Amino acid sequence: MARNVLVTGSSTGIGAATVVAFAKRGDNVGITYNKNPEAAQVIAEKCRKYGVRAEIFGGDISKREVVEQMMHDFFEKFGTIDVLVNNAGVTRDKLLLQMTEEDFDRVLAVNLKGAFNTCKAVCRQMARAKSGRIINISSVAGLMGNPGQANYAASKAGLIGLTKTLAKEYASRGVTCNAVAPGFIETEMTAAMPAPALEAAAGAIPAKRLGRPEDIAAAALFLASDGASYITGEVLKVDGGLYI
Repeated sequence: MARNVLVTGSSTGIGAATVVAFAKRGDNVGITYNKNPEAAQVIAEKCRKYGVRAEIFGGDISKREVVEQMMHDFFEKFGTIDVLVNNAGVTRDKLLLQMTEEDFDRVLAVNLKGAFNTCKAVCRQMARAKSGRIINISSVAGLMGNPGQANYAASKAGLIGLTKTLAKEYASRGVTCNAVAPGFIETEMTAAMPAPALEAAAGAIPAKRLGRPEDIAAAALFLASDGASYITGEVLKVDGGLYI
């Protein structure tokens, strides 16, 4: 049965792989972007090749009024929402003493407040339907910290706290909320890392390679499946063993 799925930050990277995976399964999908509508259109066309409905929604999810309008438009087009994947995220990596207040605030605003905004916009509808899946894309950085990422690690750790709280609040309403914690994944973010740092990172992973966006998409598909209906408040690490 086709579901209606919204994946934030889905014009590139992990989000793009995830929204395409849901479309391949036969789900109707909403694709969100902030600055690159052309990339979002490319992903939408990929999704439509699977015979599903794919709609694009633009805007900065750190702003409450933008998310409210986005979800109003989503409900107008799809009627209901079955799965929300909070993937949108930014980085502004600097050591603590070089990090500005704006660097810290912006990363928390997008990565954590953005997820709060979208969750708040869908939870009432999911609770009324007594069905729903919320999947937050966190990071192993939120579990173990990472030098130069005080803002990013704090935002991803906060996302785990949000996940566990919503899991407790909505489990009785038939809504599950889980997190996926990727390790180093081949995306634009990791591509921007200096080569020596990237090699060192790969060497520290027991699997001896970086993950692929499709690895994270597969985890999201599982957590949204009927087989995961009794799993909530969980943090699923997809990191090649990095956290061990």
